[in-house]
Amino acid sequence: MVWTHYLPALLRGAEVTLIIGVISTLIGAVIAFAAGIARAEGRRVASWIALVYIEIFRGTSLLVQLFWLFYALPLIGISFDPIATGIAGLALNIGAYGAEVVRGALQSIPPQQREAARALNFSRWHTLFHIYLPQAVVEMMPSFGNLAVQNLKDTSLVSLITIADLTFRAQNLRNMAPANSATIYGMTLIGYFVMALMFSAFMRWLERFLRRGPAFPRSAHG
Repeated sequence: MVWTHYLPALLRGAEVTLIIGVISTLIGAVIAFAAGIARAEGRRVASWIALVYIEIFRGTSLLVQLFWLFYALPLIGISFDPIATGIAGLALNIGAYGAEVVRGALQSIPPQQREAARALNFSRWHTLFHIYLPQAVVEMMPSFGNLAVQNLKDTSLVSLITIADLTFRAQNLRNMAPANSATIYGMTLIGYFVMALMFSAFMRWLERFLRRGPAFPRSAHG
């Protein structure tokens, strides 16, 4: 069967895609929380810095960002290997979009809870981490799930900075066997689809876990 001839190379590419997708999503989530909290609860300077970062990475093309990190930074003496560059570009991009999700969820906390926290003389950070975030995180999960899947699909762009991911492998195979393009790209589509299902299933499980976790209901009604 023709497809079995291409499967090993595509699986190696899928492994690279999955690694880059998972790591960049995790790093992006950390960035999103940092920037989102700075926007919603931070001081003026921190909020302004976060806003500049968010607008730059949301307002420019991810492909251009990757090219800039990979081709422009070395001109000023800063260079990383292709995989590190791909992960950084994807993480910074998803972090900018995720930051707005975090900001929106935090700002949706009812004002009565903010007033109650001040009346009880809770510190700013105690209020944030023990009252606001436990409630906001649950509300963020559907949006974060969508961003995680989108980030996985965006990993295909790292093939343009010489990373041998799934798209890169598919393109190489297609160049060697143009007559089998439909088979090669069909397998590639299936590969991305399966990985997207895995990401979606995990995010749905995580959302259910957080919603039924003991800490979150207590915080939500405390």
